[in-house]
Amino acid sequence: MPDPILTAFLRKSHDAAMALCAASDRVVLFPAPGEVPQRYIAEFHCRGLVRHTSGQIVEGELFRVGIAFHDDYLKTRPNPIRLLTWLEPAAGIFHPNVRAPYICAGNLRMGTDLVSILFQLYEIITYQKYATADPLDPVAAEFARANLARFPVDPRPLRRRAVKIEEVPGGRP
Repeated sequence: MPDPILTAFLRKSHDAAMALCAASDRVVLFPAPGEVPQRYIAEFHCRGLVRHTSGQIVEGELFRVGIAFHDDYLKTRPNPIRLLTWLEPAAGIFHPNVRAPYICAGNLRMGTDLVSILFQLYEIITYQKYATADPLDPVAAEFARANLARFPVDPRPLRRRAVKIEEVPGGRP
C-alpha cells in the first residue's frame, strides 16, 4: 500500500520543482511516468567545468543528474548514493565533489525537497558551492584551491529574477 505521507510529499515537491523550472532558464526537469513521480532527470543549462579528452579543463554547458526518491526517503537520512546519480557528462565532469556516478551534495537532511536538491546541484555544477577537504576528485580539489578567483564559473541565479513593472500617471510603464 502506498505511503500517503510520502505521496503528499512527492506531489508537493514535484509541483514546487515544476514551478521552479517554469521560472528558470537553467534547469529542465524530466519526471518519470506516473501520477506522482519518484524519479527524475534534471538537465542543467549552465556553465561548469569539464575535463576534455585532451586533459584540458574547459567550460561545459549541459549537465544531467538522476534523482530517485525511494520508498523510505522520509524515514531515514537521505543516502546520496541512492538519491543522486551523475549522468552527463559522465567521464568529463570536473568538480571536487563529483566523481561520476557519485555526487557529494553536502548536508542532505531528512525530507529535503526536490527544489532544494535542484538548487544544491546547480550550486555544485557552477562552482558556487564546493568543498576541497576529503574530495571525491582530488585533482579537481587541487585545481579549485589554485583557481579561487575563477569561481563561480557561472554566477547567474537558477531562478529568473522577477521584474515588477508599474504603471505611472500618463499610462506609460
